[in-house]
Amino acid sequence: MGHGGKRPRRKRSEFVSQPNELSAVLADLRTAKGLSLREVEEATGKAVSNAYLSQLENGRIQKPSPNVLHSLAGVYAVPYETLMEKAGYLLPSEERGGRRRRLAAFAIDDLSAEEEEELLKYLAFLRSRSPS
Repeated sequence: MGHGGKRPRRKRSEFVSQPNELSAVLADLRTAKGLSLREVEEATGKAVSNAYLSQLENGRIQKPSPNVLHSLAGVYAVPYETLMEKAGYLLPSEERGGRRRRLAAFAIDDLSAEEEEELLKYLAFLRSRSPS
């Protein structure tokens, strides 16, 4: 599949909870921040162990407690509601009547969920190349 064509794929936001969606988002966010599993554990004050986070990221644990999501939202600087949505605790914000929240620090209103995820991956790639 080339990079130019649109893929006829349903947007992730059409689902209340999709297995592995949360795991992919958490892994992308950690990578985008340039943090190791142990660094996230330290940043949460050991509220989320690196072993538990590893299981979350690889989809072995699919329904973490809201407390875990709250700790991770703080470390990754993303809205708590967004992670609650990805875990299936909340309906997508469009269905709740609210404005869709972005995971990324930039707000581009017409990004699809897939484009947003690709931007996070690209940001992680850029940060992995540059010494900071």
